[in-house]
Amino acid sequence: MKIVIAPDSFKESLSAPEVAAAIARGWVTVFPEAQLCLRPMADGGEGTVDALLAASGGQRRELTVRGPLGAPVKAHWGWLEGDTAVIEMAAASGLHWVPREQRDATVTSSYGTGELIRAALDAGARRIILGLGGSATNDGGAGLLQALGVRLLDAHGQELAPGGAALAGLARLDLSGLDPRLAAVQVEVAADVDNPLCGPHGASAIFGPQKGASPEQVALLDAALGRLGQVVAAELGEDFSTFPGVGAAGGLGFAAKALLRARFRPGVELVAELSGLAQALVGADLLITGEGRLDAQSLHGKTPVGVARLARAAGVPVIALAGSLGEGYQRMYEVGIEAAFSLAPGPISLEQACATAAAELEARACDIARVWHMAQQLGA
Repeated sequence: MKIVIAPDSFKESLSAPEVAAAIARGWVTVFPEAQLCLRPMADGGEGTVDALLAASGGQRRELTVRGPLGAPVKAHWGWLEGDTAVIEMAAASGLHWVPREQRDATVTSSYGTGELIRAALDAGARRIILGLGGSATNDGGAGLLQALGVRLLDAHGQELAPGGAALAGLARLDLSGLDPRLAAVQVEVAADVDNPLCGPHGASAIFGPQKGASPEQVALLDAALGRLGQVVAAELGEDFSTFPGVGAAGGLGFAAKALLRARFRPGVELVAELSGLAQALVGADLLITGEGRLDAQSLHGKTPVGVARLARAAGVPVIALAGSLGEGYQRMYEVGIEAAFSLAPGPISLEQACATAAAELEARACDIARVWHMAQQLGA
């Protein structure tokens, strides 16, 4: 028997490797001789580095960089065998670095993410996987570009202050200092959204409020990102502001697409490729996946759906485990998930659910294995 275990993390509770390990413990209580292939997954956001290191090996590296508000923070990134670096922008520029009472999307900067990219270049990276998600910023990647040598200048030739609001005064770019090593590097952006830079579905309108932006600030930031788009288009002779996904991570996707010439791919697709999920599915009897919540929104680029599509192509059935099942979760059956189960043993608070997630995952995996065993006996 070969079982592939490929879950995402359970936010604020367990990392993807911890989820996979808990499911494995439950399964082997019934099938101690089973061959288990653990492939922790992610969709490009928080947990991507740890998932890839757990699934495919490599080194976890740390660097003190400039956080979203300018204070130093200790960020991590990953180095995979060969010359590939994996970076989560949230590690340096994530919302978790900003206390709720200090959240101000007009001034936060993505500079620290640029510092991580610079560290990857120093290490000799020829391929950089950049995961977008969980950002505290709305600066269109301006800080990232500044860390990589780009000067953003106002009408008087002065460099702009950090943050998205300052972009309203952008007059021109000085690209002469852009790190020349980037020309030889393949940058791939892992993102699960398709938002443009500006407008009602853009970075500011959709994601600004969760970063502390008031309605007035959303309008200001949207106009400022529009100015960034105009200046970059004039400089490069091409408008990237409407490309799907450039609104990800407060518009950092725009900087990656326009100046780093990044290729955009669904995050789960990239992680599956790097972790060798397709190879693990060869000869497998079952895949178990999961995430904190499954509902109709999970169809839009979330991990369980991505791995289910790969499993369906390989002819492998899929069972999903989730902290909770929301409205429309049955639509998962359309994409290859055969059954889905909630972990909650009964009425329970969110705090209790997070605290007992590992034990409940183990118990539910054991229950599923017992049903699987019974089916085998009936089939015999």
